[in-house]
Order: sequence, then C-alpha cells, then structure tokens
Amino acid sequence: MIRGPVLEAHWRHTEFGAALKSFPLSSSPHRGRHYWVPTTQRLFGGQIVGQALVAAAKSVSEDIHVHSLHCYFVRAGDPKVPVLYQVERTRTGSSFSVRSVKAVQHGKPIFIFQASFQQTQPSPVQHQFSMPAVPPPEELLDHQALIDQYLRDPNLKEKYRVGLNRIAAQEVPIEIKLVNPPTLSQLQRMEPKQMFWVRARGYIGEGDIKMHCCVAAYISDYAFLGTALLPHQWKHKVHFMVSLDHSMWFHAPFRADHWMLYECESPWAGGSRGLVHGRLWRRDGVLAVSCAQEGVIRVKPRVSESKL
Repeated sequence: MIRGPVLEAHWRHTEFGAALKSFPLSSSPHRGRHYWVPTTQRLFGGQIVGQALVAAAKSVSEDIHVHSLHCYFVRAGDPKVPVLYQVERTRTGSSFSVRSVKAVQHGKPIFIFQASFQQTQPSPVQHQFSMPAVPPPEELLDHQALIDQYLRDPNLKEKYRVGLNRIAAQEVPIEIKLVNPPTLSQLQRMEPKQMFWVRARGYIGEGDIKMHCCVAAYISDYAFLGTALLPHQWKHKVHFMVSLDHSMWFHAPFRADHWMLYECESPWAGGSRGLVHGRLWRRDGVLAVSCAQEGVIRVKPRVSESKL
C-alpha cells in the first residue's frame, strides 16, 4: 500500500490546521480520511475538493496563494477506504504556479483537480459587485432551530417530517443560518435562489490564507447544487443528484471560521443537469470567493396523496 501523511477532513480544535501544516513539501501521495459522510453513502464532494487543495498547497512556497481551482468528479467516492491524492507540479513560474491533483481509490481516479497559485500583486484595476442587504446572522435561527420550528407545524406532512428528522440527526462540521427561510406555503413557488450565513464549526485561528481557502472549498459544496432544485422540489423528488464539476475563484483574504454570506443562484437547468453560481461575502461587504458548479439531477414525480 502507498504510504503518505494522513489528512483529516475536519478542523475542530484546529485539527484541520494541524493536518495542513504537517505535510513535508516533497511528500506525495497524501492519504485523506473521512469525517462526515452524507446519507447517500458517497463521499462529500467538498471534502475531496478541500483535501485536494491541501495537497496542492503544500507543494508551493509559503508566499504564493491559490486564486482559482477547477475540478471534475469522475467516479463515486467510497467512504470505506481512504483517498490517495497524487500531486503533479505542472508549472512553477515567477508569478503563477499550477498544480494538478488526482484523487485515487481502488487504483482508479475518482477526481481530477487543477489549481493556480499567484504571488500577491497590487493593481489599480479593482471593482466588485455590492453585497446583498440581509439580516445579520445573530438575528436568524440556526439550522437546528429552524428544523425544530418546521417540525412543530401541525400541517407538516409526515414524509417531510421524516426527512427533516434525518437532516437534524446529521453531524455536519459547518454552521448555517438561512436568510428568509420559506414557510410551508411558500415551498411551491420558490425561485432557484438562496442565501445563508455559513462558517466552520470551532476555532481555526488566524493561520495562513491557504488553510482558510481549503476549509472554504469544503464549505462551498454544501447545499450548493440543491439550489437548482428549489422551484421543482414540491412536484419532484430526487432520484439521483451528484456534482459533475466545481470551480472556485479566490479574490480576498477571509476567515472560514467567521460568518460569511453564501449567495447561491441557478441560472439554468435542463437535460438532467443543473448549473449553479455562488458568491461568498465577508461581513464587511468584501467579495471573498466566487463559485460555479454543474451537476446531474435526476428526479421522479411525487405521487399525489389519496384524499380518501
């Protein structure tokens, strides 16, 4: 068996940061373990993206930082075995460096990843969109409290009650506070848009920029593709939904253990695929990260309940 350092997929009590700093620069492949496995029993895509970025970041010098990454999910991940991350130093230039990473299980690639790193370069050419005006996270219900509120509604159908209890039982390593959560009556007329405040659970600390980018890569995949399903979920139930590709662009420094606003929208869905765009905003209005993803969405019609 190929041996390499162990990469933890979580960061509580700075474990993620410790794992990031533990790799010698020459070490490849890296071995990743799994912290949170979704109910689908497939590996969480954000975990694979985050671990691949950790492996790539350890192969470049401390003074350059990731500005973009692009990746494809080519096979389902097996949560019963570790993932091996093989890093290729594609190019090392004076301003930009490119690293390619292949994630392997059972001798076959499950994921292909490329990241570009850049030395900090000031420029007078700067602009960004404006952050949406939303309530601060302190004024919103956390994920568990929101689920409890839904469960207390006597009009909630039993099939939704079962699903909400299943979600509540999962131990997810990130905190979420939904902006303008829909009422039960609004679920049938939702747009393919959502916003929520998000941050990593626990304390990461100042660290270096690379560590927070790796955690943001993990966060960015959570509930992202589901945005494309929002207008359709009342009449269709998901039969199969997985990510095909994922891209991120890093614009400004941030802390992944501080609240950031995740603005998600789906401009298009069709052909059993959905496209989603996302922006991660710092609380001070700075656009920190942009994301895009396409995924497979296969659905079945919901069976109407008998009125007898």
